[in-house]
Amino acid sequence: MRPERVWLILLALTLAGCTPWRDKDGAPATTPPPSADSGTCHDEPRSRSGNPPFYEVFGERYHVLPSNRGYVDRGVASWYGTKFHGKATATGEAYDMHAMTAAHKTLPLPACVEVVNLSNGRRIIVRVNDRGPFVDNRIIDLSYAAAHKLDMVRDGTALVEVRSLNGSATPDSTAAATGDAPARAMYVQAGAFSDRANADRQAEWLNQFELGTVQIRTVKRGDDTPVYRVWVGPVPDVERFDATVAKLDELGIRDAHLAVDP
Repeated sequence: MRPERVWLILLALTLAGCTPWRDKDGAPATTPPPSADSGTCHDEPRSRSGNPPFYEVFGERYHVLPSNRGYVDRGVASWYGTKFHGKATATGEAYDMHAMTAAHKTLPLPACVEVVNLSNGRRIIVRVNDRGPFVDNRIIDLSYAAAHKLDMVRDGTALVEVRSLNGSATPDSTAAATGDAPARAMYVQAGAFSDRANADRQAEWLNQFELGTVQIRTVKRGDDTPVYRVWVGPVPDVERFDATVAKLDELGIRDAHLAVDP
């Protein structure tokens, strides 16, 4: 077997361990993690491991992004704890559940990102040094310490925004723990159209399936041309988000994603 193939198999096995789960075997949800980490990080060169052009896990191929510059995404965050504490991450470092770290499927490793819990406005800074989570609708897997600061340990998941920092200034530990952003209403975006008539047709069609309120939001591109976005919601929690996305998938809408009020 070729050496590079062996490396990819070992990487896949390591990555497969980073699946979202509820930590039921050690970390009590009411006890703060003993961490002195300030929730800040800085730009670093790419690690020697964990950054192949692409890799496969559970039969799906993931392409590592050429850069984290300008990256922003919204979706569901999960967290992982004692089951993986001390085990190797994709970069080769030991996973520390009490450090402010995270796993991501495609960002180059390591990377600095800000994560905002859209339900309560809390925000943190984490260093991405692992791969995962490999479950539908999950965009980032946080350490126990990071999840605790976002107040999502008990629920296990949260609707979040993830934004690359690209070495920009980061808040101190107090700001990271308490947050300074207001909570915003959240929706599922089912479509985006340059023609209002097409947006009206999709909204009218979706209304027959009892998904919730369907509305059209108009936004302007940089060149001042309008885009008509079809939103379903608001969705109050991850359970409703997952159910709405699953229903839209059944209806043939494969690219539904989280959207928030500006």
